[in-house]
Amino acid sequence: MSLVALGLPALPPRAPHGAGHLRGSEKFPAAAQHELADAQLRRNLAKATTTIREKRLDVTAELPDWERLRDAGAAIKTDVMNRLPELLEQFEAAVTARGGIVHWAADANEANDIVTRLVRETGSKEVIKVKSMATQEIGLNEHLASAGIQAYETDLAELIVQLGDDTPSHILVPAIHRNRAEIRQIFLREMDGVRADLDDDPAHLAAEARKFLRHKFMTTPVAISGANFGIAETGTLGVVESEGNGRMCLTLPQTLITVMGIEKLIPEYADLEVFLQLLPRSSTGERMNPYTSMWTGVTPDDGPRKFHLVLLDNGRTAALADKIGREALNCIRCSACLNVCPVYERTGGHAYGSTYPGPIGAVLTPQLAGMDGKDDPNSTLPFASSLCGACFDACPVKIDIPALLVELRHQKVRESSFGVEAAAMRAASVAMASSGRFTFAQKAAGLGRLMAGKKGKISTLPPPLRGWTAARDIPAPPKQTFRQWWNSAAGQAEIAQARREGRS
Repeated sequence: MSLVALGLPALPPRAPHGAGHLRGSEKFPAAAQHELADAQLRRNLAKATTTIREKRLDVTAELPDWERLRDAGAAIKTDVMNRLPELLEQFEAAVTARGGIVHWAADANEANDIVTRLVRETGSKEVIKVKSMATQEIGLNEHLASAGIQAYETDLAELIVQLGDDTPSHILVPAIHRNRAEIRQIFLREMDGVRADLDDDPAHLAAEARKFLRHKFMTTPVAISGANFGIAETGTLGVVESEGNGRMCLTLPQTLITVMGIEKLIPEYADLEVFLQLLPRSSTGERMNPYTSMWTGVTPDDGPRKFHLVLLDNGRTAALADKIGREALNCIRCSACLNVCPVYERTGGHAYGSTYPGPIGAVLTPQLAGMDGKDDPNSTLPFASSLCGACFDACPVKIDIPALLVELRHQKVRESSFGVEAAAMRAASVAMASSGRFTFAQKAAGLGRLMAGKKGKISTLPPPLRGWTAARDIPAPPKQTFRQWWNSAAGQAEIAQARREGRS
């Protein structure tokens, strides 16, 4: 999304937010606590997500069949996951028949090695890139740099992130955490040839980026892209974008290398009718995306002379075999769930420590990368949600993200050998298995009234229960338990009266 379309706020700059800010080994609660302390970040996020949310609601309300479109999108993606091996073979055959060369990559290392080898074969030391979540997932830019190859991001927000030695914080708008003043500083500091009197007007910032990138478009012989869709029927790939940089990358270079996650397939060309209505409305709040670029293999005297397609697994096959993972793979990367999520709006994307932030990232990342062991940062991601359900309501392919998060939480607690929750449940089981023990537990719980005091709420519990009251108060236990009331004279009199009146 462009700076002009988003209307980034004209706010004072924050402290530098470099790549070191992303602490991949840090769990979400600690990372979120750090991000919450940044008031400027919250203002940036609130401005941007509110703008996108309002635009999305306006354009989806225009369609009387919006819910039917969502149903159709969900059905198509479910069909793809059910037939993925078959459709991948059909897709490979169609791409190959039209002059493309297909490579299969089991993991990030294999994908990086394939792309690096293909670039080296061209003799180029530079590549231009279309915004791609898949290449971010595998760390392609860093791998190319280690091989002496410089990758230039051409999406404006990605360029801002790259020049600022930063990391993306949003699926659609990677620099959503930045404001205009910060972007101006980055351009003045890092961009070659920028004019010294550059101000923070979005149109002026975009013009400087265009000038910087135009030379790269015209002189770099290799481009690397992702893909929004791959069509099994024809071997066609598609990229949708808002700035025209994708069109330049996909048509001008001599060699095009596309890295595509295997879940991005759709069965037939006609299926695009559904997704080209769902995706722009859900992602940018536009009725249609400004640029839709589609290519099928190699066409003589038009576009790249060589086309390579790298089909990326990197955990997707394992996710496909899991009920939760299979539904999560339906995601079309629209970012609608991020824009409505109250947790994301307050913490931003860096707190998730993942290529895929927000509600869908809290599901997808543990599926692709695992969440083994209590010290695995991914193990806290399923808990990074209020379970309000807004993400489910916004998802264009109706992924029930809250239900998936609840199931992942269940799996994590079940697999945990010891924890406060597990210990509490075992203690409750022991108490409830005996009438005497249950009565004793009720009496013991009554001591909580002393902790609550006059305000009638327990605000702080001692370890190991302190975490529970860190974010909520507990009401004081009642003066009388249900069992005590039942056995009391007053209780029995009320029960008898209810029976006489036919209320029992």
